[in-house]
Amino acid sequence: MAREGTSMRRLTAVTIAAITLLAAGAAFAQGPIKIGFLAPLSGAIAQAGKDMYSGCELFWEESGWQIAGRKLEVILEDNEGIPATALTRLRKLVETDHVHMAGGVILSNVAYALVPYIEAQGIPSFYPINSADDLTQRKRPKWLVRTGFAASQYMHPFGEYAAKVLGYKKVVTIGLDYAFGWETVGAFQKSFEDNGGQVIQKLWTPLNIQDYGPYVAQIKRDTSAVFINGLGRWTVLFAKEWAASGLKDKIPLIAGGTYSDEHVLPQLGDESIGVISAHNYSAALDTPENRRFRAAYEKKYNRSTSVYSENCYSGAQLVSAAIKAVNGKVEDRAALMNALRTAEIKDAPRGPIKMDAYGNPIQNIYVRKVERVNGKLQNTVIYTYPAVSQFWKYNPEEFLKQPVYSRDFPSCRYC
Repeated sequence: MAREGTSMRRLTAVTIAAITLLAAGAAFAQGPIKIGFLAPLSGAIAQAGKDMYSGCELFWEESGWQIAGRKLEVILEDNEGIPATALTRLRKLVETDHVHMAGGVILSNVAYALVPYIEAQGIPSFYPINSADDLTQRKRPKWLVRTGFAASQYMHPFGEYAAKVLGYKKVVTIGLDYAFGWETVGAFQKSFEDNGGQVIQKLWTPLNIQDYGPYVAQIKRDTSAVFINGLGRWTVLFAKEWAASGLKDKIPLIAGGTYSDEHVLPQLGDESIGVISAHNYSAALDTPENRRFRAAYEKKYNRSTSVYSENCYSGAQLVSAAIKAVNGKVEDRAALMNALRTAEIKDAPRGPIKMDAYGNPIQNIYVRKVERVNGKLQNTVIYTYPAVSQFWKYNPEEFLKQPVYSRDFPSCRYC
């Protein structure tokens, strides 16, 4: 009996080994999982684009460049922040490189431009950064999810905060004149006014702006605060003008979270100390998950983490969870999309993330204040709104009946 038991154990071990080898062989036979990634590595927001890809790259490197037992191959393309270029590069990734998934993109005009091709090809896609509201609201694509944030998602809480906590009664807004600016300003305005505040002036700046002087000169001086929407070179240009204007000590400056994000914070100076903003991440967020992420990122790239790097890192986490949920069978596009739409992770650096029914994350939103700590500027977290959806406190069905935030909506009733 003892010999028989030993033989059975040996047979079992051999069987398990054979099954393991067969499974490994099957994964190898399937070939690598191929993800095509589009990032603006040149142009006005090149640093944000580099931060974005670096975040994803770090997670994939930590995962050994494999998911669910299959090798991972990522093909990176520079979309230059230009819609036509992005579409050309996406066609190459899908039709020549035969990727299983596509991801990346930052600017809203680029994001919207790619949707018809994504839908026509039925290619599972994820946007880890792009915030164009209607991508997960009124014009939800079948083959796309957003793993980062909607523009209105972090501005709805901030509008309430500005009115109720900061106590501002009147605000002047300055926004970039395209979808991201409209949606950021629009969401702030709606929530601010719903909580008793008044937007008394709305100024729009072209994307090719070189001088904010004429716009700063127009600011109504009876305002309680100025709200600025910006990122990258636009932040640097505005900060320079704000410092020269002499308004810093007269009118408080508040902002959309990308304005003072860490991708641009090292280029700013004392003129930015005290700026209060809101977003779904801060490098100064003091949690075990973010401390580990920040240390690993800074060691590898020798620069601070940012919204762009963290949102791509956690976006890669969500994609990995979805691929594991379908046992690596990325060829089953419908199953993969279903897994992406129901993905959830609890240990992201920015906090817990759960996808909603519309393809957008439910997540924490942090109010931050620019401070100088140990000689460096940082976005110190001063308040947390937990588990915020893209619809905030509004009823989704009722919210979706209103137009998407635009240059003209909401109207400036108090201007």
